[in-house]
Amino acid sequence: MSWTLSKFVKVLLASGASIALTAAAQTPAPPTATDRAAIAAASAAERDRELKLLGITAMQPPATAYDIGKAGNANYEESKANPYPKLPDVLTMNDGTKMTTPEQWKKRRAEIKAMFDENVYGKYPAHIPEVTWKVDRVEPMTVEGIPAIVKHVTGHVDNSDYPAITVDIHADVVTPASSKGTKVPLIVGGGSIRPRPAFTRPPPAPGQVAHMLSSPPDAPDSAKLLLAHGWGFIARNSGDVQADNGAGLNQGIIGLVNKGQPRQLDDWGVLRAWAWGDSKLLDYLQTDPDVDGTKVGVMGHSRGGKAALVAEVDDPRFAIGFISSSGAGGADLYRRNYGETTGNIAGTSEFHWFAGNFMKYGAAGHSANEMPVDSHEFIALAAPRPVFIGGGELITDALYAPGDAWQDAQGMFMAAAAASPVWDLLGAKGLGTTTFPPIGTFIDSGDVAFRQHQYGHTPAPNWPYFIEFADKEFKKR
Repeated sequence: MSWTLSKFVKVLLASGASIALTAAAQTPAPPTATDRAAIAAASAAERDRELKLLGITAMQPPATAYDIGKAGNANYEESKANPYPKLPDVLTMNDGTKMTTPEQWKKRRAEIKAMFDENVYGKYPAHIPEVTWKVDRVEPMTVEGIPAIVKHVTGHVDNSDYPAITVDIHADVVTPASSKGTKVPLIVGGGSIRPRPAFTRPPPAPGQVAHMLSSPPDAPDSAKLLLAHGWGFIARNSGDVQADNGAGLNQGIIGLVNKGQPRQLDDWGVLRAWAWGDSKLLDYLQTDPDVDGTKVGVMGHSRGGKAALVAEVDDPRFAIGFISSSGAGGADLYRRNYGETTGNIAGTSEFHWFAGNFMKYGAAGHSANEMPVDSHEFIALAAPRPVFIGGGELITDALYAPGDAWQDAQGMFMAAAAASPVWDLLGAKGLGTTTFPPIGTFIDSGDVAFRQHQYGHTPAPNWPYFIEFADKEFKKR
C-alpha cells in the first residue's frame, strides 16, 4: 500500500469515525465509489501483510451465496453439511480430564477462552484507555407512537497518550416515559429512534411465485415492542468504536491502543472491539437512574449478532443475549459446510472481524477441523446466563434465494445443543433437545432458547419470542 493511499484512507476513516446517532448529528454523505475502492484496496493490503506474517501464500476461495446449484456456490444440502461431525467435547480438558463439577468448569472455561483469544477473536490489550461518559441532551420523543425519554450520550475514550486518534462513542438511551422514576430492563442494540423505511419488494417475474417473503409484511418493530413492554433500549453505531473494514485497523479503538501501528496476529479484531464498546455502554447504564443495571441484555443481528455473542461472553454483567442470524464466526459451528464458509469470513471483506491468526483455518489445504475449538464452546462461556439464538430459513425461489440459509440455522441449533451440558452442570438448564425442530417452533424450556422463523435475513419475527423469553428469565432474577 502506498503512503498516499494509506494517508487517504486514514483521513477518510477518521472523518467518518464518529457518526452520531443523536438528533443533532449531521449524517455524512455516503462514501463514493472512489472512497469504497480505496478502502477495499487498503483492506486487501492489510490482509496481505498479515498473511505474509503467517507464511500463507494461498487461501480457500470464498463461496457465492445466490448461484444455487452452480460450482463455487455455498452448500445448502443438509446431507453434505457435516464433513467433520466430531466436535470437541465442551466438558473435557485438552489433557483428557473430564469436568464434573462447577468448580472444575472454571478451569475448562479459562482454557476455552484462551484458545478463542489466540485463534479466533484475538486478545484484549493489556491496557485500554478509560471512557468518560456525559449526557449531552435529554428530550421527550414519541418513538413508534409511544412517548419516550431519550438521553443522547457520548463516551469519550481517553486519547491523551495518542491524540492523533479520537474515539467518541455516541448512543441514544431510550426508556418509556410512563416508567419515569422506575428502573427498567434495557436491551443494548434493541431498536432505533429513527423510523425505518418500509421494505419494497420487486414483483415476481411472470410465472414465478414468491412463496416465501424475506420479511413479514407487518414485521414487528423492536423499539415499539420493547417500549410497550415497559423496557428500554440503546441505539448505537458500532462504527463509532471501530470501522467495519481492514483498512481501519490502525484507527478506531484498535488503532488508538496500538498508537496507529499495525496490529499483531493475536490482537483483537473488530468483533471484539465492538463487544468492548457495548461493555463500555453498560458501564454508563450502571449509572443511569432509569435503568435496572441487573437486567441489561445485548442484541445483535448478522455480523452484529457475532459481536453480541462476544459481548455477552466477555462481560458477565450482561444478563441475557439475543443472538440473531450470527452464522459463521458467531453461533454457527465452524466445522459445518452449509452457507457461509471459513473461506468467506477469512476473506478480504471479513478477515478484520477476527484475529489475524484465524486466517490459518481459511488457508488453502487447511480446514476448520484443525481448530482446537468450535462455536458451541464459545456459546458455553456465557453459561449459566440465558441466551436466545435465532435465525430464518432457506428460501429457494429465484427471487429471494437463499433467504437466511447463509447463516445456517441448523448449525446454530446444533451448537446451542452441544453447549447445553454446561448450563446443566452449573445448575441451570440447557436447550433440552438435540432434535432440530420444525420451522416456527419456539424452544424455551430452559435457559438456552432457539427459534427459526420462516422468513429471510431479519430478526423481526423473533423479537416477540425473545421478549417473552427474557421476561421469564428476568422474573427468575
